[in-house]
Amino acid sequence: MRMRLEVEKEKEKNYFIKTALQMGQGLWRVARNQQLQQEYGEQCYLPRERGRRMAASADNLNHRRHCQSGTDIYQLLRARKGKEERGFIDLEMLPPELGITILSYLNATDLCLASCVWQELGNDEYLWQGLCKSTWGHCSIYNRRLPPGFSYRKLYMQLDEGSLTFNANPQEGIGYFMSKGILADHPKEVAKFIFYTRTLNWKMLRIYLDERRDVLDELVTLHNFSNQFLPNALRDFFRHIHAPEERGEYLETLITKFSHRFCACNPALVREMGLSPDAVYLLCYSLILLSIDLSSPHVKNKMSKREFIRNTRRAAQNISEDFVGHLYDNIYLIGHVAA
Repeated sequence: MRMRLEVEKEKEKNYFIKTALQMGQGLWRVARNQQLQQEYGEQCYLPRERGRRMAASADNLNHRRHCQSGTDIYQLLRARKGKEERGFIDLEMLPPELGITILSYLNATDLCLASCVWQELGNDEYLWQGLCKSTWGHCSIYNRRLPPGFSYRKLYMQLDEGSLTFNANPQEGIGYFMSKGILADHPKEVAKFIFYTRTLNWKMLRIYLDERRDVLDELVTLHNFSNQFLPNALRDFFRHIHAPEERGEYLETLITKFSHRFCACNPALVREMGLSPDAVYLLCYSLILLSIDLSSPHVKNKMSKREFIRNTRRAAQNISEDFVGHLYDNIYLIGHVAA
């Protein structure tokens, strides 16, 4: 699913870049056609009817020229000379806003290559700021007063270096971010950085959170499970904080923290359904076991809905049969809660 979303984003990016470039090329062709029509008109090679169409086209083009604000695109396009310049429009000949919009769809690697051709546009701070914040959604440095000469391009390189370091050694990675002033030495700031970053290796992240329970506590509070069905909320939780591959103390800690947070976010559901953190804890374990049972190819006799309801209500007697049945349907139709 994640690969499909990345492919769709890449297609959308290429579509916008191609559209913008074709639009610029279209403007150049309009100007070129008008120039050719004027030359033919002076030589009297065109019939009267084509001459009228040419005049109408020229009026429309002049109208577009007067509607343009800032840089006169028409004059820039007319200034292009030579056969070697008759390809795609040079981004530097377009208004800066349009050129920056086109380059904003590039990733860091492509933008570095583009800066070799369009140095001023490719090094624009607005573009590199967008790349930083789209990849690392929260950094302490974003909220500080930036010193003179600050470069978002340099910050991007430091963030990328720190992420690679984290994926090799989590403690050294966080230490690198703090040494560069990117992150403040506070559990809440580290938790926000982890929550809004998708480039960190989940195995290393699991090791780090197991060692830093203070950061884990802050990370759990960043989740909002209001009005979410329990299995969906658990999937969202394990999407940010990956569950361990085997049962143990760390998994129990995660489920305990999730249960308290889920009840805190859904006080109305707690009152109506008679839920409590202990009851949610039992339901979460039941959902995990059911997920393994239904998804494992080694289990031949899958648990039925009737069996799941009976087993779950033995552990949590206050939970209604209909609610437990909906839990089973969700796992059966959607799949594992920790996949």
